[in-house]
Formats: sequence, structure tokens, C-alpha cells
Amino acid sequence: MKLLKLVPDHTNIDFMRWRNLAVILSTLLTVASLAFTAYRGLNLGVDFVGGQLIRVTFVQPVDVEQLRGRVLGLHLGEASISEFGGPKSYQIRLPKPEGGDAAANIAADRVKQLVTTNYPGARVDAVETVSGKVSEELASDGLKAIIFAMVGIAIYIWLRFEWQFGVGALLTLAHDVAMTLGFFAFTRLQVDLNVVAALLTIVGYSLNDTVVIYDRIREDLRKYRKMPILQLLNLSLNETLARTVVTSLTVLIALAVLMWIGPEVIFGLAIAIFLGVLIGTYSSIYISAPVLVWLKVTSDSFVKVDDKEQTGPQPA
Repeated sequence: MKLLKLVPDHTNIDFMRWRNLAVILSTLLTVASLAFTAYRGLNLGVDFVGGQLIRVTFVQPVDVEQLRGRVLGLHLGEASISEFGGPKSYQIRLPKPEGGDAAANIAADRVKQLVTTNYPGARVDAVETVSGKVSEELASDGLKAIIFAMVGIAIYIWLRFEWQFGVGALLTLAHDVAMTLGFFAFTRLQVDLNVVAALLTIVGYSLNDTVVIYDRIREDLRKYRKMPILQLLNLSLNETLARTVVTSLTVLIALAVLMWIGPEVIFGLAIAIFLGVLIGTYSSIYISAPVLVWLKVTSDSFVKVDDKEQTGPQPA
């Protein structure tokens, strides 16, 4: 039985031909993502801003403005109501009332009564309450976790390979995280601790793909010392292309199933990782590899002086 091959043997795609266009496009999108995120902000969940989050499922779609007006009539503070996973499911976000847990429980009971009274058949799926102090700590710790992971990974790559590879890995990770944050800022999907976990997963996945490619590039640098750098990078990328495609495709299939039939509570996690895998696969080819060219890496950059003298001058 003949094995299925998604990437034919002896594939020779000229990836580096489009490196300048790809980097210009990536730079524009990354800057736009960061600017849009800073301007519009993220739709932070209760985990990060504190307050109460009540998830309700109705028998049929409701008028959101009418629902908001009724919730505001309870005088519990400014209510934020948004669709959650479908046209019949909504989440009602309220500021945490003063008076501790007792006041929070009373406020939640009033909302439940309003929903069941005005919308027969509706059910309250979950009620979450997070204090402001806890939410600030979660936001701070989540940001630190992402930053420390990226810096630690860059240092590891620096020590494992050379400093040029460390810079390339850090730029690749920053690109992937920025693009994912821009997506959440644009779509207004809620950002909670699940999304932070997804961002850390994206960092790990992108690193894994980048390390595989970098390891092959370093091997080829030792093997083909007279090969022009662009040709060598294309060779390394094509040699690892089958592994990249198969790994990414299997992960994407699993995530697509989770987004389609998985529970609503992990939808943000699944779509964040799905997007991150797509972006990470692209950036491992068109960010991590071209960076080596701009950092003046050549076929004999890491050859010892004695070896250079033995092999003679290299072609331009």
C-alpha cells in the first residue's frame, strides 16, 4: 500500500523569493494589530476586570437592547450584554456590588428572577464573581507569564544556537502574539484566562516549529559551506516542509472539531490556538528564516577560522 504524502519528495519551493513582500505585509499587520489593540482595547472577561458574569440561554433570540434596559432597571450598575457562542446564549456582565459576597449573591438572584419572569423557558447556566484585587493580580500574572516565556525561549535559542537565531525566534513569537491579540481586539471575543493559556500554547507551538527549522538550517550551514545563503534557507525549509504541514494540519483538524462541537466555555481557547497555529506556521517560514539574512548570516558565519583558511575563499 502506497503511503499518502501531503508534500511530494524533492519539493523545491522558492520561499525566499517572496521574503521581502511577506515581511512588509507581516510588519504592517503587526503594527496595525498593536495599534488597534491599544486604541480599542480587549474585551476583558471578569477574570481580569472583576465583577459578575451571568450566562443565560434563552428559548429564542432576544432583543439585546430590551434586555439591557430591563437589567439596568435593577440599578445594579452599567450592564454589558454580549452574545456568547450562539444567537440564543448571552452573557450579562455587571460591576461587583459593594457589600461583599452577600450583596453579590443578592444581585445575581435579582437578575435570575428578571430573566425567568420576562423570558419563559430561559435558564441561567453560570454565575461567576471575581473581586477587583484578584482580577488585577490575574491580569498582571498573565502578562508576566507571556513575557517571561518569550524572553526565556529567546535566551534558550541564543544558547542552543547563536544570537542571530535567538533574535529571529523572539521576533517570530512577538509577531504571533501580536497578531492573535489584534484578532481578539477586532472581533471583540472575550479575553479570559483560557485565552492567556492559549497564548502560552501558541508561544510553545511556534517555538517548536521554529527550532525544527533552525536545527535543519544549522546542519545545512555545516554541510554546505559554499552554498549561497538564500539557496541554503530554501533547501532547509523544503526539507522540513513535510513535517511542518503534517503537524500543523493534524492540530488544526482537532481544533476545528473543538470549535464546531466543543463546549462554549473553551471556544476562545480553541479559536486562539487555531489562529496561532496558522500564524505560527507562516511565521516560522517567512519571519524566522529571512531574519537570518538581514542579520548577515552567511554559509560560513559559524565556521572556525582554521576551517575557513582550509576551505579557502567563499563565493560572493
